[in-house]
Formats: sequence, structure tokens, C-alpha cells
Amino acid sequence: MVRSTPDAQGRPIRLQRIGEQVRHALAEIIARGDLRDEIITRTIISVSEVRVTPDLRQATVFVKASNGDDEAVVKALGQHRGWLRGEVAKQLATKYTPDLSFRRDDSFDAGARIDEVLRRPEIARDLPPAGTVQPWKSLADSMDDDVGDD
Repeated sequence: MVRSTPDAQGRPIRLQRIGEQVRHALAEIIARGDLRDEIITRTIISVSEVRVTPDLRQATVFVKASNGDDEAVVKALGQHRGWLRGEVAKQLATKYTPDLSFRRDDSFDAGARIDEVLRRPEIARDLPPAGTVQPWKSLADSMDDDVGDD
């Protein structure tokens, strides 16, 4: 008997759904400005992902600061994690509200590195010029072209 349905990365969809609920709740709480912390109030914070453990007891929250001071934001959010957990509990309809731990999100940096590699001259010469990429024809389109060829 299958207990949970995994997604393409092998993570159960239920855990992803709860992680998304926690992410939305945290983003709303931070955006409201209820936290009385100078670092948090002067920075735009992106809550990009929340990973919840299978027992729903722990959640790792990945954040990115607009001003690039990610470590200070992570530390400030960590100092308020008990209050944040209480606020999330008010919006979450689960038996347990996970303990929150905050981490810097490095996925934005990985995307920037990929973009940088694609812009290198030795790579860019192998790519077609911008705007010249033709959309792929579907198999059905190519079959329609063959219909009148008998």
C-alpha cells in the first residue's frame, strides 16, 4: 500500500503542500511588518522554500535578503523563531506546527552562475542569436503536413 504520492524529486506531495502553507504564512507575517526588528523591517525578504520533515516537527526555511545581507537576516529571523512559529500555527490547520530553522537560499546564486556561464564568449558563439529560435513543431503538426502527400 502506497502511503504517500511522491513528486518528480521523490518528496511526498503532502509535505510539499504543508511546506507551501508555511511559506505563504511566513511571507505574509514578514510582509505585514509585525516583527519589531530593524534588520527585518528595513530589508525585503524572500521566503523561497520551506522543507518539512516527514514527522512535521521541523521545517527549514530558505530566505534571501534584497540587500544581500543574508546572514544578518537569517540570524534576526532565528531570534524570533518562537514568535514566528506561534503566528504560523494560527494560520496552519495541522496537528503540529513545525519548529522553524532559517537558512540562506543559495539557489539564486546558482542561477546567476549558470547565466554567467551562458554569457561567456566561447559558449555564446554556439547559441543561436536572440529572437531566432524557431518553435518546435509538434508530432501532430508534422503528421498534418503528410496527409495530402499520397
